[in-house]
Amino acid sequence: MSVLEVDGLTKKFGGLVAVDDFSFEVGEGEIVGLIGPNGSGKSTVFNCIMGIYGVTDGAIRFNGTDITDDSTHEVVNKGLSRVSQESNPIDSMSVAGNIKLFTLPNSIVSLRGGASEEEIYDYAARIDIEEHLHEMPDELPHADVRRLEIAKSLATEPEMMLLDEPFAGMNQAEITELAEQIERFREQGMSMVVVDHNMGGLMDLVDRIVVLNNGDFLAEGTPEEIAENEQVQEAYLAGEGL
Repeated sequence: MSVLEVDGLTKKFGGLVAVDDFSFEVGEGEIVGLIGPNGSGKSTVFNCIMGIYGVTDGAIRFNGTDITDDSTHEVVNKGLSRVSQESNPIDSMSVAGNIKLFTLPNSIVSLRGGASEEEIYDYAARIDIEEHLHEMPDELPHADVRRLEIAKSLATEPEMMLLDEPFAGMNQAEITELAEQIERFREQGMSMVVVDHNMGGLMDLVDRIVVLNNGDFLAEGTPEEIAENEQVQEAYLAGEGL
């Protein structure tokens, strides 16, 4: 069964067509890679799914329910979350405080309630930063700042995560470790869509890859099929391979 269905998605900004009649779906427990050259529309697709951008045409369904016109907090409440490309912790709050913010009720004025210390520890432990809960974000190494973004996403109790450049700025050992942690989420029943420019890290992690080019669907297949696809190679590197 498909958890996420993106059907004929079109997004225009004035006269610019950023995404044009784009469709893909994600099955239960599946990790799908969404790739494409810079400016191909990947982040726009994520913004449309999460209700950040209004959709010009097409439909988005999550667990069979139409979420095309939902606001971001409605999308999150239904079980979808996004790990942002930019790490943006609140530097004046501890790691635990940053995670707790994402467990509070959806209200600007609400700073009461939210997760217990034990629950916050559990969110952090799922991505291996539980030892850093009392540190400030600017004390963390870069890889752990990226993990904090994932812990914040986990704190919304998602059924599905959209990960935007999770491996950005990491070395190979850190990428391998994070990919193993992401794989654990799948074992716990989560579905995911991953956008990343690090092809090595992505290819090893995902079941299937969907390729966008200039806002259009270009190809879909296993990592091996996509690596050998001449159209994809051309779009990326004028035929030099991925």
